[in-house]
Amino acid sequence: MKIASHLNPKLFQDGIERAPNRDGFGDGLLEAGEKNLNVVALSADLTESTRVNLFADKFPERFVQCGVAEQNMASVASGLAAMGKIPFIASYAMFSPGRSWEQIRTTIAYNDQNVKIIGAHSGVSVGPDGATHQAIEDIAIMRVIPNMVVLAPCDIHEARKAVLWATEYTGPVYIRLGRSPVPVVTTKESPFEFGKGQLLVEMTEHRKNTIGLITTGSLVYEALLAAKELDEAGFGVSLLHLPTIKPLDTEAVLDLAETHDLIVTVEEHQKIGGLGGAISEFLSEKRPTKVIRIGVDDEFGQSGEPDKLIAHYKMDKNAIIDAVKKGFLR
Repeated sequence: MKIASHLNPKLFQDGIERAPNRDGFGDGLLEAGEKNLNVVALSADLTESTRVNLFADKFPERFVQCGVAEQNMASVASGLAAMGKIPFIASYAMFSPGRSWEQIRTTIAYNDQNVKIIGAHSGVSVGPDGATHQAIEDIAIMRVIPNMVVLAPCDIHEARKAVLWATEYTGPVYIRLGRSPVPVVTTKESPFEFGKGQLLVEMTEHRKNTIGLITTGSLVYEALLAAKELDEAGFGVSLLHLPTIKPLDTEAVLDLAETHDLIVTVEEHQKIGGLGGAISEFLSEKRPTKVIRIGVDDEFGQSGEPDKLIAHYKMDKNAIIDAVKKGFLR
């Protein structure tokens, strides 16, 4: 298999650097604020945790502390956008968009306002915070809203680039972030193109059983590890990373489906309504294909260590490999 040249050269080495992708948001927001005076930031009493503190400390006159009031924060941001500002609103994803979904839908998306919604602490890897704080439904509820763009960067570098891109884009954007440190898969120089997938692993020869892995966000590294082991086991493997979930890169997805026997989607989200749902919806109309979805199987999360929760809910490297092998037996 061929590994994309723009990835971290230490990708498969022990001790690979780890960092929370929310740190990339904090860096990107500060950089965006330095470049554009219209960028403003709003927090729902989680300024440091969501990494808005960097922006707030440097630009206090462009920062609004809304308190524990995500619904109000969404409406205030819509008003600021109507006056020409570029508001970034940040909270835990369970509360924004979770608690403020109707305000996001009606005051932001329905009016096509230029608001950027940051949902931090998504997925079960929030860990000890437990089920009430683990947003594993947010992709589903956001991608269904008209006018909404949905992004899920895989690491600190991609999160920074997503924020800088969102600043230049006119319209509502949702950026999904995690809490825990994840392996740094990309580099500062790696490309980021809105609406386009990245082929991180390419099958170099046709083998008997071929798999097209499609992933997004925090589980990209687990999918890379799985791809490497599957290749060594004799499977033909390609891995497509989709940092943009909506709009979907249908051309890349279709190409993968046409050249592989099996499609496997991997995401730290419910199987229902997330990336796997988007892929299945598209392929069912354009090219009916066998799709196995890896994610949380219609359950709530629970408290625990992040890596143990990823394994418990069968979203780690071993679960991906097992699902692939079973997929060829069905």
